[in-house]
Amino acid sequence: MALTRREFMLRSFGAMGSAALAMEGFGMRNAFAQATDYKALVCIFLFGGSDNNNVLIPYDNYAEYAALRPTPATLGIPQANLLQITPQNGGAKFGLHPSLLGIQELWNAGKAALVCNVGPLVVPTSRANYINHAVPLPFNLFSHSDQQTEWQTAVANGFISTGWAGRAADSISDLYAASSGFPIQVSVAGTPIFQTGVLESPLAINPAPTTIRTALRLDGFGDVPENNSRYQAMVNLQGIDDGFTLVRATNRIDKKAVQITALLRSVTEPTVPPFPATGLGNQLQQVAKLISLRNALGIKRQVFFCSLGGFDTHNGQVNGADATQGTHAGLLAQVSGAMKAFHDATAAMGVDNQVTSFTMSDFSRTGKANGGIGSDHAWGSHVIVAGGAVKGADLYGIPGPNGTVYPSLAAGGNDDTDSGSNARGRWIPTTAIEQVGATLATWLGVPSADLNGVFPNLPNFTVKNLGFML
Repeated sequence: MALTRREFMLRSFGAMGSAALAMEGFGMRNAFAQATDYKALVCIFLFGGSDNNNVLIPYDNYAEYAALRPTPATLGIPQANLLQITPQNGGAKFGLHPSLLGIQELWNAGKAALVCNVGPLVVPTSRANYINHAVPLPFNLFSHSDQQTEWQTAVANGFISTGWAGRAADSISDLYAASSGFPIQVSVAGTPIFQTGVLESPLAINPAPTTIRTALRLDGFGDVPENNSRYQAMVNLQGIDDGFTLVRATNRIDKKAVQITALLRSVTEPTVPPFPATGLGNQLQQVAKLISLRNALGIKRQVFFCSLGGFDTHNGQVNGADATQGTHAGLLAQVSGAMKAFHDATAAMGVDNQVTSFTMSDFSRTGKANGGIGSDHAWGSHVIVAGGAVKGADLYGIPGPNGTVYPSLAAGGNDDTDSGSNARGRWIPTTAIEQVGATLATWLGVPSADLNGVFPNLPNFTVKNLGFML
């Protein structure tokens, strides 16, 4: 199939592709009128691999789950403790982990949905395909670092230096560039590959309670650096030796940082509704404050990155006597409380229909406990999506062998990579990261003509849009 010119450039991630896309962006920067609406995506990455077998649990078909996890010591959560949810379009009733009260509230309000059995795929993959190696499989399955990268890049079959959010930002930067020069992408959790593009890169700032004014700062120049002679000398140095490519690139980055620092110092510190005083709560509070400044910053599209670690629960996932408590329960409570507070903040600002948050994680974990009141690395996972533009109170994804988007929980069954008496329950994804990402990117404003460039393996999947966004 012939590629369009822009698809070719979006797929070309090396030095030549970077130069080509840079020239394309330069030529198109002023070719479009600025969009007048606002939209934002907020990624919440759960590092370590969250056990989604205990996030979304069959309620009507609870016996299937109980056979996999029959007692608290095998991670089983009693049916009576589940937070019941009913998919809007019918089917069996499910339950959420009892720590996910905030997510249940968003679900009941039609503001949250779950995309089931998602993971890195190169092509659609069945159990027979997996066992017989009949199709290409993701690189280094079950590896933390590799699966984290594959979720963030949406490329499971080789090395790539950009993330899918970065490439999406490249695609829309011409149309949605901020009038102030503020970047489309902001991270309050480091500099992830998720937001690395060819043209666009994230601004990394500190979470709350750091003020916006000091979230990105130049130390050593005082409160008004413009009056500092050393500061003026630094600014002047950025114009020296600009004829050298590497120096010019460095000067451009430094100049941009100085401009953004000055811009953030110029705004009035926003006030947002209260957030939980947790790591993730502080990150999402900072995101909410930046969203409240969207008009002052002249920005129409934003992509944010937050994260929470600690989900590698090989041991101590539950407390043994009570599977509703323990490490995983505490982490899920933090996710639920922060996501609910964030949605409430966007609603208070009147932009809840324009902001969508979603979770990603390395992988889910084995259906069977590992003997240490924990679980091991697996594959297919569930994604929580929340916001006013979400077609909430429903489950989404690609149906598997059992005819539903939710996998069969039978160890060694049609959805498991494992076989025999030692089968642990590592569900083969029926929905690809590309399909989730393309659905979100389309809502954000990525043109359909650019989707194959942003998600190079998307042509391998029949369904391009999972339909969970309005």
